Amino acid sequence: MVDIHCHILPGVDDGSPSLEHSLQMARMAVREGIGTVIATPHHANGKYDNPAGRTQENVKRLTVELKRQDIPLQVCPGQEVRVYSDLISDMDNGSLFTLNGSRYLLIEFPSHRIPPSIKELIHELKVMQITPILAHPERNKEIAENPAQLFELIELGVLCQLTSHSITGLFGPAIRNLSLDMCRRNWIHFISSDAHNVTQRPFSLREAYAEIDTEIGSMYSSYYQKNAKAIIENQSISICSEPIPIKKKWYRLWS
Repeated sequence: MVDIHCHILPGVDDGSPSLEHSLQMARMAVREGIGTVIATPHHANGKYDNPAGRTQENVKRLTVELKRQDIPLQVCPGQEVRVYSDLISDMDNGSLFTLNGSRYLLIEFPSHRIPPSIKELIHELKVMQITPILAHPERNKEIAENPAQLFELIELGVLCQLTSHSITGLFGPAIRNLSLDMCRRNWIHFISSDAHNVTQRPFSLREAYAEIDTEIGSMYSSYYQKNAKAIIENQSISICSEPIPIKKKWYRLWS
């Protein structure tokens, strides 16, 4: 399996706190059947900054230690980029790095809202021939209350990545139900762990795929795994079916 979103780099954000913990995460990933992960530390979220060059160096250092410890996990560089005003200019100056240097950029929204300038940003990225992948949209308050807004972004070319724990139920039944519905509507293109540690936020990717197999069918989990591999190889993402819009449906998950 390939995991395109995790926080395995030591001491750079709210993920792994140390090198030893990163090695524990790596061993856990291998036991779970994950062969490749993309390290995606938070960047420009108001608390953590992990510019491209620093992240690539951190990946190289972790890779050396993985080889020394004989842990068969490939770690590729990336970032989880919070949408911010200077994003496009920072793409130009090299501060940002796409997933493994591909045409795909992992972005995230603030947890409570959709950035008002997002449609303009999507257009600018498309001009640069970069496809945005939106991390964990199911955990965004505004999207959870009105998922039709996510459908509009998908229609503009955004790809969506669901978190494994949203499927397994760690974030509660409401988010799980919303996540499965997003899958059934063909709004989701990737399942990733967003793993932060080996305790509260482990990978659980295999478990999530098993849940998807049971709830909506193995063709979906096969599709997500194929797309994750395509990111590593910088290939086009296949769209299995047209996204299904919402008709007269309104979610109220947040009081």
